[in-house]
Amino acid sequence: MQLFYAPDITLPRYTLNEEESKHCIRVLRMRLDDELHITDGKGNLYRCKVVDDNVKRCTVEVVHTTPNYEPLPYKLTMAVAPTKNIDRFEWFLEKATEVGIYEVFPLECDHSERRQIKIDREEKVITSAVKQSLKAYHPTLHPMTLFKEVVTMPFEGDKFIAHCNDTLGEREYLGKLVKKEGNTLILIGPEGDFSQEEITFALDNGFKAISLGKERLRTETAALVATVITSTINKL
Repeated sequence: MQLFYAPDITLPRYTLNEEESKHCIRVLRMRLDDELHITDGKGNLYRCKVVDDNVKRCTVEVVHTTPNYEPLPYKLTMAVAPTKNIDRFEWFLEKATEVGIYEVFPLECDHSERRQIKIDREEKVITSAVKQSLKAYHPTLHPMTLFKEVVTMPFEGDKFIAHCNDTLGEREYLGKLVKKEGNTLILIGPEGDFSQEEITFALDNGFKAISLGKERLRTETAALVATVITSTINKL
């Protein structure tokens, strides 16, 4: 299946943008009546046929629509402090999208070494992973958000904070806490970890302290491990 992403798709016919048209006609060598699939990122999967194979404005006709295509049985929200090396954060976005995630909050913390991201660039990373992994749901990427704003925002579900501070009580392994088909929010801090004040603030606002295992993990690795644990629990 060749999957394209078009959040603005119109029925019954839709013209791909120039970049996608070139990929369809030049790279994939599609011609009239060849079939491809398009998702709007909201769960709809459209089976289409090419009705105009112009390399700059390829037009397709929708022949079948599958609504609610393979939704995740859970909702995972990851709030992750972007790394100083943005490639590491983008690696997380790509892999988390492939594994399965609902939304991402780039988190600005006391110890953050990166306080800005190029959201258009990061959206492209997610979109590419959506198409590669054949998903009909496009994860939501929020703008950079202050730690306290995420901690205090309304959230119906289980809330966890992963940290490495051994002086603030016990941390339970995430795999023992995740609920199947649940709504989960997980905070992952920057390279220097969350500050003690941030951890205390999260705990006072209903978050549970968690561990991701005995190993000490990089930010992007910890975020992906938390994503994989949540996905795995829902597949058991």
